[in-house]
Amino acid sequence: MDGALNDALAPWEARLSELADRIRKAARGAMRSALDRDSLSEVDRPVAQGVGDQTFGLDLPTESVLSTWLEECARGGPLSLLTEDSGWRHRGPAGDGGPPVALPGFDHGGPRIVVDPVDGTRNLMADLRSAWTVLALCPPGPAQPRLSDVALGLLAELPTSRAASWRSLHARRGGGARMEHRTLADGALLDERPLVCDGDDRPDHGYFPFFCFSHAMRPLVASLTAAFFERLGRLEGAEVRHCYDDQYISNGGQLALLALGSYRMIADLRAALSDRVAGECVSSRPYDCAGAVLVAREAGCLVLSADGSELDFDLDATTPVSFVGFTNKMTRARLAPHLAAALDELPTDPG
Repeated sequence: MDGALNDALAPWEARLSELADRIRKAARGAMRSALDRDSLSEVDRPVAQGVGDQTFGLDLPTESVLSTWLEECARGGPLSLLTEDSGWRHRGPAGDGGPPVALPGFDHGGPRIVVDPVDGTRNLMADLRSAWTVLALCPPGPAQPRLSDVALGLLAELPTSRAASWRSLHARRGGGARMEHRTLADGALLDERPLVCDGDDRPDHGYFPFFCFSHAMRPLVASLTAAFFERLGRLEGAEVRHCYDDQYISNGGQLALLALGSYRMIADLRAALSDRVAGECVSSRPYDCAGAVLVAREAGCLVLSADGSELDFDLDATTPVSFVGFTNKMTRARLAPHLAAALDELPTDPG
């Protein structure tokens, strides 16, 4: 990354961190209100269908925060913002000093920003597990960006009501990744360190999840998982009873755990396998994972397409995305051939 771009990212990283703080406070306020009244239906009810996904009660206050933030930023300069609820919006200052105005497209000289305010809504609205705010920033450009354009990634944890602290993961393209751990009470810094993957290539004694959200896809993914781990046991000597699963309904959370070293591998193949399943298959979308992919990569992880090729996709609200993540290059070299072989053995027609 050139020095001018790196300098330009610094103020935007601060703005996005401040936005994540506002989103976290809005989400926790909504959850606290619902829990105080013993009425989780206030947050877990579906209320609308957004451009990219279902909108739940918990999403409403965070989407409001995003809309307000967009108008505030647009007073100072042009920008484009992608969210799952609204798709792309383009805003900039009015020439007469009035409220910001809609712009015709991306060619305005400002950043192009992708935000999923609550990735893992279904976990958090049941107060079961952290969700994450996933943010990605692309430099100015004349058209809709792609994953390869992302220069800044940020993952900010939205913890459950029982938590006393939260984590944020930061990355700039070519600049590495780091983790901050802060208290919820006053934001005091508990820990700050670089995120650097380990050098272990073990095929067991860790988490190797094959994520499956849709009921229709579970038999196929179960068959793939069984074939993959059978190969690891037979050919790599893995103790497969120590290869653990984790169905974390958050792509941002999955990639955060990969970057943090809690996962050895993560495979979300829903989009790649959808044509082999008779039934609805809900897949990941670009806003779920764009910023998280950069964080994981800058920590030293490998995040690839389902077939092992370079992962790249349009940053929009509708493109289906599959990915496979490995905690380091050595793990990829050892495990990827077995995944490819297991995929080759799957039936090609819907069952």
